[in-house]
Order: sequence, then structure tokens, then C-alpha cells
Amino acid sequence: RITAVAPAQSAGTVNVRISTSSGPTADTAADDYTYVATPTISSLSPSWAPTSGGVSVVIQGADLIGASAVTFGGTAASFTVDSATQVTTGRDGTILVVLQMAGGNDGLNTVVPFANDFYRKARPKIGLAGDQVLKLNDELGLHPGLAGLKALYDAGQLAVVQGVGYPNPNRSHFRSTEIWQTASDPERFEKYGWIGRYFDHACAGCDPTVGVCVGGQMPQSFASRSGRGISLDNPQNYRFLPGRTKPGELPLTEETVRQLNRPEDGSSENSGATIGAIGGPVTHAGSALDYVERVALDAEVSSGKIRAISGRVQNQASYPASQLGNALKLVARLIGGGLPTRVFYVSQGGYDTHTNQTGNHERLLRDLGGSIQAFVEDLQAQANLERVLLLTFSEFGRRVAENANQGTDHGAAAPMFLAGHRLKAGLLGTYPSLAPADLFQGDLKFAVDFRSVYASVLDDWLQTPGAPILGRKFGPLAIV
Repeated sequence: RITAVAPAQSAGTVNVRISTSSGPTADTAADDYTYVATPTISSLSPSWAPTSGGVSVVIQGADLIGASAVTFGGTAASFTVDSATQVTTGRDGTILVVLQMAGGNDGLNTVVPFANDFYRKARPKIGLAGDQVLKLNDELGLHPGLAGLKALYDAGQLAVVQGVGYPNPNRSHFRSTEIWQTASDPERFEKYGWIGRYFDHACAGCDPTVGVCVGGQMPQSFASRSGRGISLDNPQNYRFLPGRTKPGELPLTEETVRQLNRPEDGSSENSGATIGAIGGPVTHAGSALDYVERVALDAEVSSGKIRAISGRVQNQASYPASQLGNALKLVARLIGGGLPTRVFYVSQGGYDTHTNQTGNHERLLRDLGGSIQAFVEDLQAQANLERVLLLTFSEFGRRVAENANQGTDHGAAAPMFLAGHRLKAGLLGTYPSLAPADLFQGDLKFAVDFRSVYASVLDDWLQTPGAPILGRKFGPLAIV
């Protein structure tokens, strides 16, 4: 990232040239760099508003390391390199995909301790036997609906983090989701999300698409001072502005996106949903007018970029005909097309299984496993899998004992999944004890603080110090 104090220029487009110690000078192009001016000028692309004394311009791009000179329209400019801000983008660096399993997934019937006597006694009706599960070892197995994840596990592309939670667990959907999304202590309320704080700490001057949520609302984890990140609405409702077409024809870019997000079976609803993907308010700094003006500008730039990028590549895997499958299908195409996003966010609702859990849970997990497997296969075909890490989370697990309605009630600790190529695959951590004396009010005690997983993702995957973002240092979990 370079901050250059540029001299005054006449109105219009101004060429910016970067000279580096390791290569020749090159004119920048709108799709190679992000430009942010202070005070804000006409757009984030390299347009120029006339000023009397020049303007400070932030140039963000992957080719700026080692820069020795910056010129604007042939006039040299003074500059500094801000080493605290990442110059890596999603086009050339690592990418994180966060998948929210909203509603509180039943971890015990996801990663199943089939050989455990306490498990069989606690779940005489909905428990899974050893000949039903996809065995990981002599004690644990995956739910039979997770054949897609079992294939990734066998290929060394899946990590299962056991017993993840936090101290003094909260059983409210909304409060526990807030805790996970802001990485806060249970007794503390944080204003900004953990991903939003990453944007603020490490992504100043980045493209507005540094964070992309595929869903109807921005997740609370994206809440930040800067307001970075965009949200694409429910795909079938997302519509690009039409361009020039023949009468009766859809614009190519709009048709591309409609085809991409059209459910294959004609249905896009979350099956079995009682709790969908819980979003949260996105907090921003500055006046309301400044925010609206910046959001409108970001949306114009971002939508133009997305509609161009979404048509560059075709999916090379078969996804489930579901909302989650369609969301990951879109993410794969945006990664393959070169969108400079560092964090994508998708969600799947329906895990609040208080009644008749067996059928609903199997359908949800089959969708989850098939969607993630197709996503991994798609990225492998693009040769992008080494740069992508997918992480799942749910606001809590379920209680150990089944209830009278052949379902489960709100609990505490549960597993997380991580999928990718460059990770420590297999079982991580220790499965919590199911012995009644070891439970906390009927719930599993956590063995891994979820913020240790976040810390590892920040430190080792996104290559930025996690402690300033999470508020303090958490013992990292070796996942990559």
C-alpha cells in the first residue's frame, strides 16, 4: 500500500506510474489497483478532480512492494509505504470462506461418539449406531449424510476441531451468535465484528469487495469502523442494472448470474428452517450522509466488477440444488474470476432441531457435505484450492440428552469443520466427556475456545496479528 501526496492536476483521468527497484515502470490499470483519495474525489477508479494543492491518494495493489517512485500524469509525487496494511488481495493471496450453520447444530449427531455408552443412553431414539455412521476411527464417525465431508477427510482436505465453545455459554440464539460474530467474552458487548476489525486493522484502502457476504443481510461479524464489505442479496432477487440489449433479451451479465443462482430443482428455501441465518447491524463511522455517499459509490464500483467477473469462468463441479450450494457456486466463480476478496461469508439455516430432528438434520448435513465437497472440487479444477480455507461455525451445539419430541434443545460445545488443501487435516483437539459428572448443566464442556481458531486463521492464514483484532492473545490451534 502506497500513500502518495499527488500534485494538482486538471480534471479527467490521470495516469499513475509505479517504478519499482525490481522492475520497469508500468502504467496502472483500473482492474489492477484500488485508489482511495482524501478528500474523496469523484470515484474509486483513477479519475481525478481538480484541486489547488493536490490530494493524498492511497494506492492498493500487489505490485507495490519495493516501489521507488510514483508519478501522476508525468509529475513526481512524494510517497510512503504503509507496512501495517496488507498489500495482498484475494487475487494473489489467501482467502477465507466463513460458513454459518445457523440455529445451533447438533454436534453429537454430526461427529458421533457411537461407541460411547453415555451417548447411547442419552439418545435411545435419535442416536446413531456404529453401522450407520461414516467411521473416522473406532470411537467416532460422521453422520451418514456427510459423505461429502468424509471424502474430503479421507483425502486429507478436512480438519474436525472437536469440542469448540467458550466459557459461561449462552443458550440464546441471538446472544450466542453475537458472541461468535464479535469474538467477545460472554459478559461483554462488542460494537464491531471480528472480521470487521480485521478489515479495519489490515485492509485500509482495500477494494470495497474485500469482504463479500452472499445473503440477504450483512452479518454482524462484518461490522466495522470503515464499513467495508458488501452483501449480495438472496441470489434470485439480485439484479444487475441492464445494459443495451435487443428487445426481449436479458443483458448477458444478468442472465449469467440468474443461471448461476437458479436452483436446479426450482426451490431455494432452507429445508427444515426454524432459525435462519441470523445477521446483525453493521456499524459505521462518520455522518449518515458520508456513509450513504460512500456506500452508493462502492456499490457502483463493486456491482460493475462483480458482473464482469462472474462471467469469466464456469463452475466445474456439480453442486446440490440448494441455497447453500448456489451461494458456494457463486463464491467459486468470483474466486476463479479474480475478485480481490479476502473474506467470503455464506450461511445455511435450519439447525434449530427441537422436534423430529432425524430427517431434517440428515437433509441439512447432506446439503452441507455435498456443497462443501463440490466447492473444493471446483477450486481444485481452478488450481485455487491452495489459496482457500473454508471454516464452519454454529452458535452452539445441542444438549446431550434428546427431548420428548425426538429432537434436541440448546446446548453448548460442538465441532467446527475446516476444509482446504494447506491445513492440518484430521481430528484436532479432544472430544468432550459425556459422563454426567463432567457435564455443565447437561451440556458438553468446551475443550477449545473458538477464538483460538480465529487467532490461528488470522495469524497463520490471513497473515495478520490476531491479538489486536481479538482484544488479547489466544493460544493458537495449529490448523495450517
